[in-house]
Amino acid sequence: MSNEVKIEHMRELAEYRRGLWKAPKLKFLFLELTLRCNERCIHCGSRCGDLPSEELTFEQYKDFLDKIKRDFGTDGIQLCITGGEPLLRKDFFDIVGYAHSLGFHWGMTSNGTLIDSEVAARLEECGMGTVSISLDGMKESHDAFRQTPGGWDMAVRGINALIDRNAFKSVQVTTVVHKGNLDELNELYDYLCGVDIDSWRLITIEPIGRAKDAGMSLGAEDYRRVLDFIREKRLENVPILYGCTHYLGLAYEREVRDWYFLCNAGIYTAGIRTNGDIGACLDIEMRPELLEGNILTDDFTWVWKNGFRTYRTDLHNRSAKCSACDERERCGGGSFHSWDFDKNEQRVCFKGILF
Repeated sequence: MSNEVKIEHMRELAEYRRGLWKAPKLKFLFLELTLRCNERCIHCGSRCGDLPSEELTFEQYKDFLDKIKRDFGTDGIQLCITGGEPLLRKDFFDIVGYAHSLGFHWGMTSNGTLIDSEVAARLEECGMGTVSISLDGMKESHDAFRQTPGGWDMAVRGINALIDRNAFKSVQVTTVVHKGNLDELNELYDYLCGVDIDSWRLITIEPIGRAKDAGMSLGAEDYRRVLDFIREKRLENVPILYGCTHYLGLAYEREVRDWYFLCNAGIYTAGIRTNGDIGACLDIEMRPELLEGNILTDDFTWVWKNGFRTYRTDLHNRSAKCSACDERERCGGGSFHSWDFDKNEQRVCFKGILF
């Protein structure tokens, strides 16, 4: 696709984004069921693990889901179930089963370690449509990255149990690419070619949560290597894509994803944290000024329609550097989850790296 066509598409997308500021469309509603996790991943943005987790009750989720159905309907919304490891909740199947009974479409992000044939069958019964399981490299590097001996074997067991059901719209593998597994992409690709997954999603390690101090960040050549790998495989019609984060410049936009970069926070996406706090994308640091309320005390529908003002304006206007950039219209300031709200600058900018 020519750069001229891409530029026109992104110009139209920028106009569409501004329209969403006035008329946001709730498409993805994340429910963070718990911060507890049976792994302790080096990169975890929420710093999950074996820790106390203030959690909403099943009855509180029922009331909230009833309200969402009443105010928004169910056809246009995807419930995204996440954690921590959501399957650690003893009432997990009560929550998702109730959502299914109301007619919601729902999917889950999981480390896969708690999924066996019995759990996969229950997920089918509760109407799960999509699931993303993490494989962060081959066996040794995956287990080291997730600080979980045997984690790879359990995740692979979970993936195969899901595939064997032949009942889900999409079984996806997600891989966080970092210095420690970059050289394993081809080996992991060869392995996944023998597994009947529906897609493979690659994301590069982000400077959030524990990853800020992990020392695994990629360099310019590393980023190009990852994106070139994805682009080449997509030219072969392999169902592989780069994550939704970051504007990549004309050379890579539309080449490594199905569409162009658009940060969905607060215009398509909202997230409910474990204690009921309302936010946008759950990867965004929950600072006091970004708290939109709490579903136990505030009307979510009113908040969605009238709140989220931080996300419904040009992020690039917060930074002198960004506002002076000739890519600002296409980039919009980048992803909110990697924005430094103390310094008012983007932590991850590919200008000067990719373009």
